Amino acid sequence: MKAAIMGVGSLGTIIGALIAKNGGDCILIDANKAHVAALNEKGATVTGKMQLNNIPVKAITPDQMEGIYDIVILLAKQTYNDIALKQLLPHLGPSSVVCTLQNGIPEESVGAIIGTERVVGGVVGWGASFRGPGVSELTSDVSAMRYELGEVDGKITERLKKIQELLALTGTCVMVNNLMGLRWAKVIQNATLSGMSAALGATYAQILDDEKATTCAAYVGDEIVKIVRKREIVLEDLVPGWSYYDLAFNNKKELEEAKIWLREYFKPHRPLKASMLQDMEKNIKCEIDYIVGICSDWGKKLGIATPTCDTIVAIVKDFESKKIPLPTMKCLDRFTLIEK
Repeated sequence: MKAAIMGVGSLGTIIGALIAKNGGDCILIDANKAHVAALNEKGATVTGKMQLNNIPVKAITPDQMEGIYDIVILLAKQTYNDIALKQLLPHLGPSSVVCTLQNGIPEESVGAIIGTERVVGGVVGWGASFRGPGVSELTSDVSAMRYELGEVDGKITERLKKIQELLALTGTCVMVNNLMGLRWAKVIQNATLSGMSAALGATYAQILDDEKATTCAAYVGDEIVKIVRKREIVLEDLVPGWSYYDLAFNNKKELEEAKIWLREYFKPHRPLKASMLQDMEKNIKCEIDYIVGICSDWGKKLGIATPTCDTIVAIVKDFESKKIPLPTMKCLDRFTLIEK
């Protein structure tokens, strides 16, 4: 079985290092030549909540791909999908499978390029920050290193089991029969704290320690739960016992409970800074359209107001179009919250 990770950034570096360390075989594919060179010359290094030094890995750039890959873990940012997937397509056979662990709801757009029959999906329950060529920092607790995988049609298949075996070398990996419920749960997880992190230029800790910022995050959750309910999608619990439906509220008491939920749920991830914000700091186009914008889009389709999601997107777009400098906590002034 020939396996690869495509898009070896903050998460992919750690996943690749752990697969190699624990006896797996996986080729790391990335367009960043300096990163690929460092991985080959020095190995992969993980800092932060896990310490791994110079783990030998095999890394290549997309133009160096050869033959057919049986399993590809797709971790490139969705903003690069058109380029990355067209490079990958000649190296996929009839039985090849691409497991997209990207943010948002990427299965449909990925399938449009490589064929829907080749696509499975999953979500990653932990975070990391890219620290430079060959180095990634694990910013979540090791105990949070978890994945949920699923087929779009909900079946538990042999190919899903093979992907599970590979990712189990890096953390807890389970298969689910409700991928869309899983995906939308992850959208809520990302849109709440990652969205606010991008809109305020802040870490999760800064958001959770600020009353209005946490309130905004709760409003984001409430807006998305309304969308999910209207679409009759059943949300999965990404962490057992933690229901995203608890972010829905109809009065001040329930809002306070939602804020408590957010602070407890994200406690292991307090040091985290959204990957979208990391991109913004580097003047790289971020995934706001796929993480928060998708909620605004569905709100418009369904006639559901999403003012908090809309404000997050507007702030990030204003930065990307150079109308404002990198956002700070002062951008909280742009959020208008209607009391229930």
